[in-house]
Amino acid sequence: MGQYFGLPFLDFIWPPIVAFFAVIALVPLARKWARYFGLTDKPGGRKDHADEVPLVGGLVIFPVFMIVSIFAGIHFASYWPLFVAISLLLGAGALDDQFHINPWIKFFVQFVAAALIVIGGEARLYHLGDLFGTGPLGLGWMSIPFSVVAVVLLINAVNLMDGLDGLAGGFSTVALGWLMIACGVAGHWPPFFTIATMFAAIVGFLFYNMRHPLRERAAIFLGDAGSMTLGLVLAWFCIGLAQDPDPTLVPITIAWILALPIIDACGQFYRRVKEGKHPFYPDRGHFHHHFVHAGIAVGESTFMILVWAFILGGIGYAGIYYGVYPPILTLLWIVLLFSHMALMYKPSRLIRALQGYQGRKDRKRALKEAARSTKPHQG
Repeated sequence: MGQYFGLPFLDFIWPPIVAFFAVIALVPLARKWARYFGLTDKPGGRKDHADEVPLVGGLVIFPVFMIVSIFAGIHFASYWPLFVAISLLLGAGALDDQFHINPWIKFFVQFVAAALIVIGGEARLYHLGDLFGTGPLGLGWMSIPFSVVAVVLLINAVNLMDGLDGLAGGFSTVALGWLMIACGVAGHWPPFFTIATMFAAIVGFLFYNMRHPLRERAAIFLGDAGSMTLGLVLAWFCIGLAQDPDPTLVPITIAWILALPIIDACGQFYRRVKEGKHPFYPDRGHFHHHFVHAGIAVGESTFMILVWAFILGGIGYAGIYYGVYPPILTLLWIVLLFSHMALMYKPSRLIRALQGYQGRKDRKRALKEAARSTKPHQG
């Protein structure tokens, strides 16, 4: 992980604040720019939105993160591979958002970006920890190819997760939040505030992207540029914090923090192959889509899924913190993976359960409204 140049503790605080307000200020300008150049997501097909929505969230978040980090004194010699990889994905993603480039070109750029941070930035896993109770599982010569493939998988997993307002960005804040907690508990403050700068920039974007009392629907999307780059940045921080000689986290904890997009991507690949489709065939069969199919509002669906992501991350972090035997966490993760794959192949049970939850909630709301309407008026 990169280090700051011996700045006092209080000097670490301003980068996240500046990143947050910079994104808040720049998004309205970026939306106008996107509409002028036609860099928008048009309605129709599998899209639920009725109006064109700018696709420039990523083109605001990540330049702000890089510029603020540089001015904060980040060790550029350590971070240049990440910044170059971010720029590559932003460029390829923006071209895809605008012109829908060949998927193989995107894959090639993803592998180049992954190789940059794995080889140039040394963000690689040398072992997977004590997964099975036999000691650290070393990767040896597989360290580089395994790490590159893992980064590409996460890039695509987060990209595929970007299907509801605020979901991909919200998940990223949950994952980064667990990384910040781990850094804070371990007293690793330089990476804490670097991650906090990324966290703050995403929160600024979510003000415009997530549904809340001040916003009925997203005013801006991440675009492929943003969602792919989120996966890259998460991979960089997660691998960096799991590296020896003084790791902040162990690999199995990272697997739990990132569980939701990974297991859902595996579930979708499995389902599509079983249905005779290409693994990357776009459809509306993702985990998050089933919440909407069950009649749950988009905003509430996003909130429920993010709570689930937070719980999964908590299992991984608290498990190691309180001394749970790592192979038990490994076994539970594998059970979670295969259970999710089975559920995504035949999701009717999930949808029925969600419909039951929604029905109970609607009945409670109707009873409250009926009770309120029968109360005698005062005065």
